[in-house]
Amino acid sequence: MARHRRGVLAALAAAASLALLAACGGGGGDGGSGSGRTTLVVKTFGQFGYDELYKKYEAAHPGVTVKEENIAKLGDYAPKLQQWMATGRGAGDVVALEEGILTQFKADPGKFVNLLDYGAGSLKGNFLDWKWQQALTTDGKDLIGLGTDVGAQGMCYRTDLFKKAGLPTDRDQVGALWPTWDAYLATGERFTKAGTGAHFFDSSGSIYKNILIQQGDHTYYDTSNKLVMESNPGVKAAWDQTVRMITAGLSGNILSYSPQWNAGFKKGTFATIPCPSWMLGTIEKQAGPENAGKWDVAKVPGAGGVNGGSFLAVPKQSKHQKQAADLVKYLTAAQGQTAAFQAKGNFPSSPQAIDSPAVQGYTAPYFGNAPVGKIFGESVKALKPLYLGPQNNPINDEVTNALIAVEQGKLSPDAAWKKAVGDAKRLVQ
Repeated sequence: MARHRRGVLAALAAAASLALLAACGGGGGDGGSGSGRTTLVVKTFGQFGYDELYKKYEAAHPGVTVKEENIAKLGDYAPKLQQWMATGRGAGDVVALEEGILTQFKADPGKFVNLLDYGAGSLKGNFLDWKWQQALTTDGKDLIGLGTDVGAQGMCYRTDLFKKAGLPTDRDQVGALWPTWDAYLATGERFTKAGTGAHFFDSSGSIYKNILIQQGDHTYYDTSNKLVMESNPGVKAAWDQTVRMITAGLSGNILSYSPQWNAGFKKGTFATIPCPSWMLGTIEKQAGPENAGKWDVAKVPGAGGVNGGSFLAVPKQSKHQKQAADLVKYLTAAQGQTAAFQAKGNFPSSPQAIDSPAVQGYTAPYFGNAPVGKIFGESVKALKPLYLGPQNNPINDEVTNALIAVEQGKLSPDAAWKKAVGDAKRLVQ
């Protein structure tokens, strides 16, 4: 699940609801409840868009009640989840795992039910290949979770600033400006020379992350969980390319989610920003109604992109493992993912859901009716499986902090790189 969620569409049509029930009904079990009724507790963060799905599941499974316990912020949810798993109590029957959390638990899969034991292996084709691989242990023997959403990536841009800089504003023509990240850098240099008074992008962190995920099949770790940050040429290549953009003056050095960053959407402080599907709501909120139509969405440079995404898993501590696994399969089925997208805009990880008319036909009115369902779908389907490793997110935070130090002139690129490598090594000790 991405850090910020957005409500975008109305509820499911009646036909879609019936299809979902037909596709996902059945299963369950008595769950060991003496009263004949079982309550399945689902722990989530943010907004997963499951309220209507729970009702439909209960209707199709007499004797089962689904209770969601939600913590709004991922930063508050993650430490609680760690505590539940460490103590063996409190996790309920189903837990949401953000991709960064999942990588930490893959080293100790015994805390979770192996969903392959409950028939999940036959569902592999219902998920993007790289999404499926993320939840599979390296030996292929355990599947910790099934994918929910992905932070499908596009590139949001200000049409008024592009016009002022003498650049095209049509989204297809804009996307054609940057088939690669080198071309994105060159476009940024053109924009900067035009003297619009705005920076080309907000800050380096999201740029770096997008470049990094296109550099190979692993990043900071190899598949044996050995730290290879310093020896993996793809990591250094992403770093160097980002530094070149900073050196060219393209970055606004505006920290994400800071007051300056929020205001930047309204004021036009920066012209582009890599935008996951869940960020569209943030941009619309911060930019305000007076800027409707000024922001648009084009394809991201290179071979697709993603930022964020989650899974549903069943803790071993659940007393209703079979029913919980059944519920996970139901919620993450293509129809369930489509319903969640319609409810909260969470972009699916299922190719069938991505290709559905409800997703492919979705346009964003605030963004000039950009066909974001199509743009985001092409972005995530172009990605290849990427192995992350246990401390991927903390290491990435250290790299981002080092890039910020370069942006602020506090460290030279070489010194910042050495610091990032050193910090990563200390994290894995």
